[in-house]
Amino acid sequence: MIPSDHFVRFYNEVFKALERKGHDHLVAYWRELGRLQSIELADKFKAGGLQAAYDYWKRIIKEENCDSEIKRGDGYLEFRMNRCPSLSKVLDNDAEPFELYCDHCMGWVEPVMQKAGLYAVMDMKSRSEPCCLFRIFEDKARAEAFERTATLSSRPYAPVPPRRSGK
Repeated sequence: MIPSDHFVRFYNEVFKALERKGHDHLVAYWRELGRLQSIELADKFKAGGLQAAYDYWKRIIKEENCDSEIKRGDGYLEFRMNRCPSLSKVLDNDAEPFELYCDHCMGWVEPVMQKAGLYAVMDMKSRSEPCCLFRIFEDKARAEAFERTATLSSRPYAPVPPRRSGK
């Protein structure tokens, strides 16, 4: 098995290579990740709602040794990543981090949530700091309202994703 510090560095380079082929190649890759994750998670989240999502991310926090907080609110689940282990490993690398690296999370999460009937919003805050705020809502209008307050929303399937350098 490949150690996680090598895996995230590999992932970073895969994202760069796909983007060089054309942004549609990167989007197709994220959609495939979402399709695969949906097989495992969408039905569980649809049946168990926010509690099932909470249970899943609570396990991920432990498995990935995340410096994070997770809590249930009224009609939403909040996952606050204080220090993302994945982006931290990419930043602690001699290769340049892929500018859209953090969008891969919503790249797989968004299709899962759509199939589960839930609505996810990720405020990345910055593309170069390993922290974000991720919420899952039961109500689409509440998700949209929360997204309007975000500093930097992750929109991996937008036609032209927002970029730091304006490329």
